[in-house]
Amino acid sequence: MTAAAVPAASPASTGEESGVRLARSRRNAELSLLLLAMVLVAAYAAMIEAKALDTITPDFWIPAAALGLVFLGLHLVIRWLAPYADPALLPAVALLNGIGIGFLRRYDLAKATPAEREDLAVFAGTGGRQLAWTLAAVVLAAALLAILRDHRSLSRYAYTLGLAGIVLVMIPAVLPSRFSEINGAKLWIKFGGFSIQPGEFAKLALLTFFAYYLVRKREVLSLASRRVLGIDFPRGRDLGPVLVVWLVSLLVLIFEKDLGTSLLYFGMFVVTLYIATERVSWLLIGLILFFGGAYLAYVLGSTVGGPFANFYDRAQIWLDPFAEPYDRGYQLVQGLLTLGTGGLFGAGPGGGQPALLPEVQTDFIFAGIGEEIGLFGLSALLVIYLLIVERGLRAALAVRDSFGKLLAGGLAFTLGLQVFVIVGGISKLIPLTGQTTPFLSAGGSSLMANWLLIALLLRVSDGARRPVTGGGGPAARPAGGPPEQLHGAPTEVIRP
Repeated sequence: MTAAAVPAASPASTGEESGVRLARSRRNAELSLLLLAMVLVAAYAAMIEAKALDTITPDFWIPAAALGLVFLGLHLVIRWLAPYADPALLPAVALLNGIGIGFLRRYDLAKATPAEREDLAVFAGTGGRQLAWTLAAVVLAAALLAILRDHRSLSRYAYTLGLAGIVLVMIPAVLPSRFSEINGAKLWIKFGGFSIQPGEFAKLALLTFFAYYLVRKREVLSLASRRVLGIDFPRGRDLGPVLVVWLVSLLVLIFEKDLGTSLLYFGMFVVTLYIATERVSWLLIGLILFFGGAYLAYVLGSTVGGPFANFYDRAQIWLDPFAEPYDRGYQLVQGLLTLGTGGLFGAGPGGGQPALLPEVQTDFIFAGIGEEIGLFGLSALLVIYLLIVERGLRAALAVRDSFGKLLAGGLAFTLGLQVFVIVGGISKLIPLTGQTTPFLSAGGSSLMANWLLIALLLRVSDGARRPVTGGGGPAARPAGGPPEQLHGAPTEVIRP
């Protein structure tokens, strides 16, 4: 009798099993890093209390534990809905978010009188509100992962999102100042005791539209007319989209009185255009247009005034903040002194004086934290931001469709540019802006918008990291149908 043959495992089943093991390994790594991040957040809270209160209260660990439960819930959602997503994104963002809440708790302690500090509840004040906003933001990110099973389906709504983004940008500009202006910048919608910054959500909507539009038009925009110093410049008639976005960014600069938001919108369009076309000339054109427009606004502010006056005043403060150190330049001077006081190693968590720095809980939180953790600590925070940006760019390189490449690349660059704008402002590299530091600053609008940004990066990285089928078959695609069925989105790959 012949022995019965044992059926060999098919290549497809072998590939599927290896993919499952890979997904499980990544999620386990994510969980381990997340637990480490929460341990660091708890240690940071303990050091703050030890320095600020000369004792450690029995409930110092409660905010870190609450954050851990919130992020654990998102981890489970990712394990279920995006099992192949990048495992470093969630822990890195969770660490930044936790440090931000810890410092806001430190700010609450600094504002309280010595008799009130030990009795200050862990969920009270600005830190408690930020914890609640974190819960709302994480729930919103989880909902986006549940609704958006394939990033390519966003291309169906590109024009709708583009229109929505423009409307969100323009609303604060047309509202009266009492409903939209805070600290000189018209970026808000205020009603009652509630305020929202629509521009934070507009950047996501506009970036989705930019990605879709440039996938469609990149062949035309890649055409060169002449070569100058080894650089191929585009044809004159193809400059229309850049000029339109440039004009819109100048309108934001003039009527919303904020350089950071203007630079953010124009920068993310130009960089997305560069990713799509691989033409360095677009970056040069973008830099010339933006700095030329900013200089023109400065000159008009010094001569004409009117809507240009606010930008002129901000530029004057930037050029010489010590000219009026107790008036217009007070905030920037205090920020520079705070950073200088921190030195290399800082005064230690809880050892600074954040109550002396105006708007330390929002615009100047990076300076307030720097006073306590020093240059080395701030460098570590910047490395975490750099890690998030690098992981986003890696997802852009790995994903197999052009729309996903432009979307992920634009999202990653936008986050990095926002950090540059706020850090450049407080360090006097560029004029002060109304931007908030992502995941650190107090405020629900910024926190929710940036968590949505991370959710989109998780979704793109999940599609990029899905393993190929065994036996040399085609790459496995995320749920939602092939790209060509999604509003005709092209599937060709852009060369990295």
